[in-house]
Amino acid sequence: MLQLMLHAHPRIAIPPETRFLLAAYKRRGEWGDLREAANRDRLAAWITRGKGTNFRDLGLDPDAVAAEIVAGPPTLGSGIGIVFRAYARKFDKPRWGDKRPAYLLNIGKLLRMFPDAQIINIVRDGRDCVASLKEQPWHRGGLNAAISTWCRGSDAGQRALHTLPPDTYYQVYYESLVRDPVGAMTAICDFLGEEYHPDMAGPSTMAAIAVPKRKVWHELTHGEVTTQRIGSFVERLDPEDLALCQSVMRRPLLLHGYQLIDAPRPTWVQMRSYLRQRARTVGARTKRAVRSRRRRIAWRQPEPIDDIGAHLTSAQCAGTSAEYVSKSAEHVGKPREPRESLANR
Repeated sequence: MLQLMLHAHPRIAIPPETRFLLAAYKRRGEWGDLREAANRDRLAAWITRGKGTNFRDLGLDPDAVAAEIVAGPPTLGSGIGIVFRAYARKFDKPRWGDKRPAYLLNIGKLLRMFPDAQIINIVRDGRDCVASLKEQPWHRGGLNAAISTWCRGSDAGQRALHTLPPDTYYQVYYESLVRDPVGAMTAICDFLGEEYHPDMAGPSTMAAIAVPKRKVWHELTHGEVTTQRIGSFVERLDPEDLALCQSVMRRPLLLHGYQLIDAPRPTWVQMRSYLRQRARTVGARTKRAVRSRRRRIAWRQPEPIDDIGAHLTSAQCAGTSAEYVSKSAEHVGKPREPRESLANR
């Protein structure tokens, strides 16, 4: 819904969910020195024709985009950004973005590639999120995985809220958005340095354009913005599931201002099952980190940070990725200052 609201703005294009950005970063050692055109060609071929990148959902000419990547600046961020820039150009819009839940857990990587990026995180009642995740055909892991996913996202969002500059990170609540779309989107536009446009409050007109037909689980985006889904977990979650949700999520739910309702305490069997799931998740993340380190050692010469950042905007060209990342790091542990206008960005 938020993706479509932003896409409805006459200056902003947000495509259907893609899957090549984080994967390209993870595999960046495979592309080699992107100062060589042949290596940029390999990167372009993988993005535009690789399996699982979702490039076809963008409706772009793969050959034209690949040629643009090869002719573009020799950095990973530039190669990726060129794809989104081409999508925005398709709608004659100057600004682009991308939406994927996994980005919240990878903000550092995003800022290395796009140092002037602005990040918008939408927070929703964890119980409603779990209820929705359980109904999705693509979700794996059941209740325990859904709870763990929301908790990890909540923690990551809080870290970003307290460590990133106020002109880099903005947090909006789903409940506020659907209750007052105009007010919420006006505030988001203020953060982005853009003028609010009335079309943003009625995103359903964009669904036929920016939501692939195969994604039937996004059916509700074709309707009007409604508050009917707020608190729907009461009917959608079994009492046992609700008990585990509220026990595990208690602290972050209260932190975000959500009220707990009367529910039984989870059984020790439920808690044991959830803790095992969480341990497996942490273990898997550790294994991935070890494998990534081994790959970097095998490459011997890690890619310099300056060779990762995009060079497509005036702000990106004005400074290196290292300078931007250092600027963000200065805010770690410091209180956030009032947000300034980004009209000149």
